[in-house]
Amino acid sequence: MNQLIQNAHVIHGDERFDADIRIENGKISALEKPGTLEPEPGERVFDAVGKYVLPGFIDPHVHLSLPTPAGLSADDFKTGSRTARAGGVIHMIDFVTPQRGQSLIEALKQRKDEAKECRTDLDFHMGISGWLPDMERQMEVCVKEHGIRSFKTYLAYRQNMGIGYQELEKVMQVAARLDSLVLVHAEEDEPIEALRKEFVEKGYTHPRYHALSRPPETESQAVKKVIELVRKTQCKTYFVHISSAESARLIAGGKKEGLPLFAETCPQYLLFDDQVYEGTFEQSAPYVFSPPARPSYHREELWKHLASGTFDTVATDHCPFTMQQKREGQDDFTRIPNGAGSLEFRARLLYSFGVLPQKITLGKWVDLLSGSAAEIFGLGNKGRICVGNDARLVVFDPNVQEVLSVENQVQNCDINIYSGLKTYGKGSLVSDL
Repeated sequence: MNQLIQNAHVIHGDERFDADIRIENGKISALEKPGTLEPEPGERVFDAVGKYVLPGFIDPHVHLSLPTPAGLSADDFKTGSRTARAGGVIHMIDFVTPQRGQSLIEALKQRKDEAKECRTDLDFHMGISGWLPDMERQMEVCVKEHGIRSFKTYLAYRQNMGIGYQELEKVMQVAARLDSLVLVHAEEDEPIEALRKEFVEKGYTHPRYHALSRPPETESQAVKKVIELVRKTQCKTYFVHISSAESARLIAGGKKEGLPLFAETCPQYLLFDDQVYEGTFEQSAPYVFSPPARPSYHREELWKHLASGTFDTVATDHCPFTMQQKREGQDDFTRIPNGAGSLEFRARLLYSFGVLPQKITLGKWVDLLSGSAAEIFGLGNKGRICVGNDARLVVFDPNVQEVLSVENQVQNCDINIYSGLKTYGKGSLVSDL
């Protein structure tokens, strides 16, 4: 159905303007001054007076149907895409994680089969779980025949899917030749695994030891080494879920140097500190995600780096688990499945705790939610409101107030780490109005 949005206050990047917007066949067909466009027969009309109209959001970091020893993450592709729509997200990027020795193409086919019920646009980052003799050829096939734009690497989790720095350098060399992006989960595996083993052997099993086993320097040391590899290979590199002040400082320095660096942080690192691990198991286990929440100093520094441009995106790392699944680690924090859900809350949280207290501007907010990700990941017809672009727009009402809770969430989970937070503003896709 064709639509006409009247009196839209459009925001994308540094641009803000009022307009009438005509939507035809899923594209923006006209963008004119308010009052210029008249309704046509059969056209659905929406008056957006008093509301912001934004490009549909993009989340470049989600984990739907993620396999773990505690079972699949709680949102599959069907429920996850419903959760995404509730948060104004029109495009997600999930992950293919091949088994050690498995063909990348075979793993991609399996993951696409698992995602058949997805109801948003979907891309995949291709995981590299080890260096195979024909890896260069496989990566080239992924890019040239299957449209893969990015490769995901883990420096943690070396026992099952992580790789070392020598393997990472090989991946970066090939990706640079293919003009592709390498994503890096930057945490030093060996010191983390040593601390985890030490704590468990001493009987320290509470969720607080999840955070203590992954101190900030295990992230920042990895970030420093990766930046050295970027300097060597000139590979476009994107750091996922950055959580510490020193990591952000290093990335800011690398960007200033002109290195091809990009970085994301997540809502959980902007809103929580390590005090979330001081309650009972039921109170603290929901906050077991990796990297963990940091002491409050880091949170405040992350906001500064968000405003200054160190971070290009705020992604969610959406990976919710039920309390029953979290209880797999009741007596051993290393068995608690890592992850939490933020997909439907991201825009509201950043608006309420970033825009309203003037930590970030409205334009920065929209870039973090949509524009920058569209540019970084090559989603050319998204991220901006202009004639010819994707018309799955978000109408954001800044006057809506809501207290987040398990009862009013959409995600398929009985946990909400943001429960009790009062948010201002809420977005809806134009098609859902």
